[in-house]
Amino acid sequence: MRNILFGQYLRKKGLITFEDTIKARIMQMQNNSKIGHLAKKKGWLTEEEIDKVLIKQEEELKKFGEIALEDGLLTEAQIKELLKEQKDDYIYFGEALVKLGVLSEEEMIKQLKMFNADRLTNYSQHT
Repeated sequence: MRNILFGQYLRKKGLITFEDTIKARIMQMQNNSKIGHLAKKKGWLTEEEIDKVLIKQEEELKKFGEIALEDGLLTEAQIKELLKEQKDDYIYFGEALVKLGVLSEEEMIKQLKMFNADRLTNYSQHT
């Protein structure tokens, strides 16, 4: 169970459908901005610079901000600002399900606690 995602867990329990998962993920994708997109909106990076960082990111397995800093494209202060903005607007999967009316907030919290407890138990058994 350790490698299962929260949405898969909820589907296995029959609490949500695959369609609910899709709707929640779409909501996340539409709302949760990427660092490069936020930097472009502020005029700090061009599309070409973003693409270069993304290509390097695939090769180096580093975070976007790390590469942009190393390449002199963004300052540490800019990265901190972008990360704060990204975090402030972030919608988690469970939150999306609540916003969509699929689960109540109470049920989502209950299931998330059970999910994390199951993962912790399984992790303990495998270490």
